[in-house]
Formats: sequence, C-alpha cells, structure tokens
Amino acid sequence: MPLILVTGASRGLGRELCRQLLARGCSVIAGVREVSQAPPGTEPLVLDVTDGDRVAAAAEAIRQAHGFLDGLVNNAGILLAGADEDLLHLPEDVLLETLDTNLLGPLRMAQAFAPLLRKGGRIVNVSSGGGSLSSPSSWSPAYCLSKTALNGLTAQLAVALRPKGISVNAACPGWVRTDMGGPGAPRDVTEGAAGITWLCLDAPANLTGRFLRDGKEIPW
Repeated sequence: MPLILVTGASRGLGRELCRQLLARGCSVIAGVREVSQAPPGTEPLVLDVTDGDRVAAAAEAIRQAHGFLDGLVNNAGILLAGADEDLLHLPEDVLLETLDTNLLGPLRMAQAFAPLLRKGGRIVNVSSGGGSLSSPSSWSPAYCLSKTALNGLTAQLAVALRPKGISVNAACPGWVRTDMGGPGAPRDVTEGAAGITWLCLDAPANLTGRFLRDGKEIPW
C-alpha cells in the first residue's frame, strides 16, 4: 500500500487527488494548514511550505510515524489577487511571494522529504501550461514565471535523485474549475487530478524529468 504525501490537500485539485489515491488503495498524508481541513480518510499533516522549520518538523514527524514515503506531490500553490498586472509593471514583492510558495516550497519539500522516499519513489510537481517556454503566456506573469522555474527545478531534481531510483516529473492538470481556476475553466477536478494520479502510481518507473498532461509529454 503506497504512502503518498499531498501538499495543498484541503481543497480543489489537492482534495480530489487525495480522493483518487485513496480509491486506488493508497495511504494518503494530507498536507494542510489546519487538521480540520484534511480530506476524509487521510492522515492530516499540518504544513506550511513557505516555512523551512515547519517543513523540517513535518518531515521528522513522518519519519517517526512511518519511517518512509513512496510519493510526494507538491500541489500547494498560489495565484495572488491582483497578480495579473502585466510583466513590465509587476511589483517585485508579488513575484517574490509567488516564488516563495510555488518554487521554493517544492524545493524545501524535496530537500526535507527525499531522504524518506524509498527506491522507486516518486515526486510529482504540479505545474501549469502557463510555465511553458515554447509557448509563453501573458496572463499572471508572476504565476507563469513561478511555474517555468518549477519545471526547471523538476529537471534538476530528476538528475539529482536518479541515482537513488526516485523519479521526478511535472504535471500540468490543465485549466481546472477550482477556486484558483474559476468557474469558467473547461475541465473539472476529476480530469485535472487523473494525470497526477497516473504519475504517482502508473507511469513507467524510468520516466523522469518530464512535463506531462494526461499522461502525455508536452513541450515546455
């Protein structure tokens, strides 16, 4: 029974991902700000990916409780209100706050939790098509830049963890109807989470350092 940690599990894509993993027989640790936010059937883990000390404490708690992990999904992310300012007028503090969660958060998590991942373990970073270098977007430049950087981090982590038999991939869920995606998005959370579930459980073990949507590699 795989043991998988999902950050940003309290709502939207993260909550649906927990549901899908539980339905596949996994044990799921839900990274949430408050215990009451954890989806039913999961083990809550109070976590703030922007706080290195709290991330380290969370990793130690999992080490003591379980001793290992089989998967880590870095799903926690932010799209700040008012962050759709065009790039030439983007406030520096908005970009820095976005990067702190969307880029440095997954790095902190990987550094803290990779030692717990068993051989064959998997890290999935939830990215976005907005982070593509081959087809750059003009909407919400802070968010898009953070996801471009996250794709780069994915490639670097894949190289660093390949000798340990751990795969690292980035998943684009598409434009999904969540609080972040809004009611006009064309995909529901079930569709968006399915590709992440596939990377956690079904993707070839040697697939690493890639950017995928619905199980298919896409350019970035």
